Amino acid sequence: MAPKARPPVRPVPGYNRAFADEISMTRIPTLLVHGGAWAIPDDMVEAHEEGVRNALAAGYGLLEKGASAVDAVEAAVASLEDDPTFDAGRGSFLTSDGRVQLDALLMDGGTMRAGGVACVERLRNPIRAARLVLDKSPHVYFVGEGAERFAAAHGMELIDNSELVLDRERVRLEDAQAKAKAGLPDQTFAGDDKSPETTADLDSHDTVGAVALDSFGNLAAATSTGGTLNKTPGRVGDSSLIGCGCYADNASAAVSLTGWGEPIMKLVLGKWAVDKVQLGRAPEQVAPEAMAYLFKRLGGHGGMILLGPDGRYGLAHNTPRMAWGVWNEEGMRTGFVVKDEE
Repeated sequence: MAPKARPPVRPVPGYNRAFADEISMTRIPTLLVHGGAWAIPDDMVEAHEEGVRNALAAGYGLLEKGASAVDAVEAAVASLEDDPTFDAGRGSFLTSDGRVQLDALLMDGGTMRAGGVACVERLRNPIRAARLVLDKSPHVYFVGEGAERFAAAHGMELIDNSELVLDRERVRLEDAQAKAKAGLPDQTFAGDDKSPETTADLDSHDTVGAVALDSFGNLAAATSTGGTLNKTPGRVGDSSLIGCGCYADNASAAVSLTGWGEPIMKLVLGKWAVDKVQLGRAPEQVAPEAMAYLFKRLGGHGGMILLGPDGRYGLAHNTPRMAWGVWNEEGMRTGFVVKDEE
């Protein structure tokens, strides 16, 4: 969607001045969030909308005060992690052995710095740990116990995994495992075909994410997930992998994805989308094209939020619904089905 005309601003240090002059950056911040793309049932719509609104308020409140895009996406995603409605943080899907394992990535489009964590079990907010990696480490990615030790060394509290587990998810896991024993295994991981078995179960993906443009013209992106239901312990999906489920670069765009991780990883779909924007395509055109490409190539399903450095954005999903929200100079908007005019 194209924003109203805006005055140019000076490029921030480290930003490509020629590119900034070319696109006439905006001083008016923009924040997009998503709460997962799947067959969200009617009785869960209100909870999803409330969670998205809270995330927008948390992030945009900082942007209005002049905070960075990195601060905004971190706050927005942390809000979603704290809401058990979503598959991130407390209330996430359980692994096959009944535990919560969390992944998250945060990327700064102005500096190209990034921080990611995966397979963490004792952190309430993995996106906060990802921020610590971005700010405090020369490395980009930590996993498992190493990620937890790093976070604890920088002040994060380590909790017992049981604090992240809900009875609702124990029941859901028991049901999934009963279906597997009955000869109905989950076919959604590989995404290598378009058979009815692969496309039928769209209720097991609810990753969260945010992208932002701040008043200095910098982009950022963040994605957080509890992964897929009944996953093998140690499995990592697209969400915390640079260029797959999350990416940000002031020279192109910021993106966060949700959906079946394995097909998204195989296509490096986040980078595929931002590269199209860098070549001059509009985000509102690229996002639906990315979803079509995901399905055509690998039978994958999911959703995307995509934000360009000029404030134009795209929203798309090829699932029945995606929880999404936007806050820019036109105010806050939320929805569940992306229409052509979005």
